[in-house]
Amino acid sequence: MRSKGLVIGLGLLAIAAGGAAWTLMDRDAGPEVVAARMEPVSYQLPEEAIPAELADAGAEIVVNNCTACHSLEYVTTQPRGMGEKFWHDEVTKMVKVYGAPVAPADAEAIAQLLAERFG
Repeated sequence: MRSKGLVIGLGLLAIAAGGAAWTLMDRDAGPEVVAARMEPVSYQLPEEAIPAELADAGAEIVVNNCTACHSLEYVTTQPRGMGEKFWHDEVTKMVKVYGAPVAPADAEAIAQLLAERFG
C-alpha cells in the first residue's frame, strides 16, 4: 500500500516538474528556456522625501539608522500615542529580531526620539 502512494507521489512530482519546465519555454522560439536568456535590469529608486516630523537635525539619528531597512514613511505611519514602552519595544525588535545594524546607545536614542515625536 505504501509503494502505491510513493508511485502516485512520484508521478505527481514528475507532472509538476514537466509543467514548470513548460512554463519556462518560449513558445515562439521552441524549447529554449526563457530564464537562460534573461539579463539583469538596473533601475534607480526615486529619492525619498524626509517627512516633516523627521526633517530637523535632532532626527538625524532616525534618518541615518532606520532607512537602512525601510522607508521613513513606515516610521511615521505607526500608531500615535502608544507611549515610550511601545517605541522602545519596536526599536528593540528591529535590532534583536530583524538584525538592524544599530548600536545599543543609538537604539536607545532612537526610541526616545520616536516616543517624544510620535507619543
